[in-house]
Amino acid sequence: MTTRLRVAIIGAGIGKNHMIAYAKLMHLFDIRYVCDLNIDRAQDVVELMPGCRAIADMAEAFADPDIDIIDNCLPPHLHAPISLAALEAGKHVICEKPISGSLADVDRMIDAAKRIGKQVFPVFQYRYGAGYRAAHALKTRGLLGKAYTLSLETHWQRGADYYAQKWRGMWKGELGGAIVSHACHIHNLATHLTGEVVEVAAFLDTRVNPIETEDCGAIIMRTGDGALVTSSLTLGAAGNTSRFRACFEHVMMTSDTEAYHIGGGNWTFLATDPARQAEIDAIVALYPDTERRFTGMFMDIHAHLTEGKDVFLPTMVEGRHSIELMTAIYDSARNGRFVSLPLARDHALSDGWLP
Repeated sequence: MTTRLRVAIIGAGIGKNHMIAYAKLMHLFDIRYVCDLNIDRAQDVVELMPGCRAIADMAEAFADPDIDIIDNCLPPHLHAPISLAALEAGKHVICEKPISGSLADVDRMIDAAKRIGKQVFPVFQYRYGAGYRAAHALKTRGLLGKAYTLSLETHWQRGADYYAQKWRGMWKGELGGAIVSHACHIHNLATHLTGEVVEVAAFLDTRVNPIETEDCGAIIMRTGDGALVTSSLTLGAAGNTSRFRACFEHVMMTSDTEAYHIGGGNWTFLATDPARQAEIDAIVALYPDTERRFTGMFMDIHAHLTEGKDVFLPTMVEGRHSIELMTAIYDSARNGRFVSLPLARDHALSDGWLP
């Protein structure tokens, strides 16, 4: 019999999207609570899952011994403290991005999880889709060869309606701008495929909206595999598109442009040597567009926690590097310099990059 993991969702904003995914996996998950200070919003979400309760006090969920997982969907400034509290309550944690606003808090989460014997799963749902799964499979089978260049585009449209949520666009609420809330996912695809960033140079600016944080950026990175990466981001585009293009020794790959699911289907894979195209196509054909986004990630969490399976799951090593990369980008942009990674433990921004 399949073990159903019992979950409490904390935060009914992005938490609703999580619930939609859980509703497809009712054989794997039992969502017991949705907690939000706006109880009407929580009630709207619980209607998607029979037997789920709307509550306004997360302490009730933390105190319930039956709860296995706290799914932290709160605004960014609450990610680290609430995740730490959930760990101390003896729960596994799923945490939306960014998992924290400082390397120091990430290390506290890692240490607490190790001490308590629970796990934290950072949310990087973009890798769950046929296109990126095929790209990663080509890598693991040794068919990509040397990484040359990657071109990343996060060209989205955000205006006054988006910033009506008072914590958005605020350093203390959102913990940053476009590199924190928007480009972190496509940056994770790049590092998952070609290794952690070891050097970065960045320009950031606020050009679109009357906010505190950046909404445009141009970033250059070098990864551990030697790939040269450019990342272009703006929140002033016409509509929302993302694109991931990578040139390897043996294959050039280009994603679709769907902003919220560029890991999905319709990627193109062109062999440098046309004689090898059939070999590449055969691998790509093994990955139909299933297990998308949150659904795929939650399936992997279940397989990991109940069966110990070695799956495609984002790790806290990746979560920490994501925060380290954000730290380095802010350092580079503010100080006009190249920044090498990994950062020293006593780096000036290790306790946070807020001005």
